[in-house]
Amino acid sequence: LEITMQLTTLSQPSLKTQLRALFVIARKDWKVFWRYPLNAVSSVFQPIIWITPVYFMGKAFSTNGQASGFAAYSGSGDYMSYILIGTVLTNFIMTVFWGMGYALKNDMDSGVLESNWLTPIPRLLILVGRTLTSMFTTTITSIVMLVIAGALFGFKPTGSTFAAILTAIPMLVGLYGFGFAFAAIVLLMREANTMVDVGSFLVQGFSGTNFPVQSLPYWLIPVSLMLPLTYGLDAVRGFLIKTNTLLPIPVEIGILILSMFVMLWIGAQIFYRVERRVRTLGTLGQH
Repeated sequence: LEITMQLTTLSQPSLKTQLRALFVIARKDWKVFWRYPLNAVSSVFQPIIWITPVYFMGKAFSTNGQASGFAAYSGSGDYMSYILIGTVLTNFIMTVFWGMGYALKNDMDSGVLESNWLTPIPRLLILVGRTLTSMFTTTITSIVMLVIAGALFGFKPTGSTFAAILTAIPMLVGLYGFGFAFAAIVLLMREANTMVDVGSFLVQGFSGTNFPVQSLPYWLIPVSLMLPLTYGLDAVRGFLIKTNTLLPIPVEIGILILSMFVMLWIGAQIFYRVERRVRTLGTLGQH
């Protein structure tokens, strides 16, 4: 009986134990991050390099300094603020995709995935822990990037920053559902780079991170409207720069909150089913 009770305790870690595991995973990733300090510099300046051609292209297609075509779609002529908001949120999208999918691939290549998963900690908790440091560093680097890009290109938020941040929270939490499902695909395919690039590109493109989804071909717009991220980006921009939103902002917030729970549940179910499958096949640690 005593042995059974001990095994039960090990298989059901307390909340304190789980939080400590999250902290240990995040601390390890924090140490690894600062082994390569140039990554921090790169994460600040790479987005600026990417959007610089967009700035000059927008200038070239503007009439008397006004991007009238863009304004017809979005309700705002401030295309750089529009793109900067999308760039910041794209950083977080990439963090979840790379933090979960690529972390699994690294563990596979290092041969430590199976040993890590022998610990009595929920698998999803390990995946979440692998993104904590990235989320923190992405927040800092995105703020620095926004300050520098705002000074170079202009950033003119005219609405409520606090409301925009609150709106982004359920969107980012729901994004973990995408991450769980994506990690399951990596377990099956045993490939991360291509999957991360293709998956993140499709999500960013269809959710309108860099352009209004109304400009997509009419037969692709329904795909965008099925993505909760579309409404999150739309609502954040509606709060910050007063763009025309696809739906009333309260409706979009309701969609975000509902989809947050749905996406987390669906993503977790997909991950658990795939993880059970690869353990049965004995391919968990293969790469």
